[in-house]
Amino acid sequence: MKRRRTLIVGATSAIAQETAKLLAQEGDQLFLTARDAGKLSSVRDDLALRGAVDVQAEVLDVLDFANHDAIIEKAYGALGGAVDLAIIAHGVLPDQEACQSSYPLTLRAFETNALSVFSLLTRLSERFRGEGDGTLLVISSVAGERGRGSNYIYGSAKGALTLFLQGLRSRLHPEGVRVITIKAGFVDTPMTRHLKKGLIWAKPEQIAAGILRTLHGKRDVYFLPWYWRWIMLIVRVVPESIFKRLRF
Repeated sequence: MKRRRTLIVGATSAIAQETAKLLAQEGDQLFLTARDAGKLSSVRDDLALRGAVDVQAEVLDVLDFANHDAIIEKAYGALGGAVDLAIIAHGVLPDQEACQSSYPLTLRAFETNALSVFSLLTRLSERFRGEGDGTLLVISSVAGERGRGSNYIYGSAKGALTLFLQGLRSRLHPEGVRVITIKAGFVDTPMTRHLKKGLIWAKPEQIAAGILRTLHGKRDVYFLPWYWRWIMLIVRVVPESIFKRLRF
């Protein structure tokens, strides 16, 4: 079987790290990008110690839009001229209260969680379309399913991302390119360390295992863990007249 050539953007996130470990076990050739050079180097070295056949890394600040073409070019060069799988895993959980009174903070949250992803996917989709093959897998969030008063800045960015992916999927399907949307529920990561955890919270390892299953599955959209599909079904049908009174 041909060795899969995989690009991971946001490779130092907890979910991406666990996913990369599983991909390495499957023999993937990996090209990792992230903003923090020290953390990125540690992730690369850890994967190498775990037996990754070929893992390379390059620093990328996703808000440096002008550098997106160059980083994709480097990825293609490092992976032998092609990318079979691109995973977009970066994101931030902004301070909702701070964003409510600061448009610049709101804009930065959108740029990180949505606009930077749009930029990367636009460039990658043209490459994949030309090749008539490949998979784009993007981690979105259940927060994008409905606007909650406590996190609508983050949620609206993820909602925009989910809608973008839906349209991109429709456009690329005839070209043989697969677009997978991962709608992750609450995950216990450094990004959510300040939040109180409960029974429905998952570990990054669980999400990573789910991501691997999606690659071998047939669907386009996956809720991870699986039970969030049913939770969000209930959330979506609550009338707005009631929903706006809820405090969560």
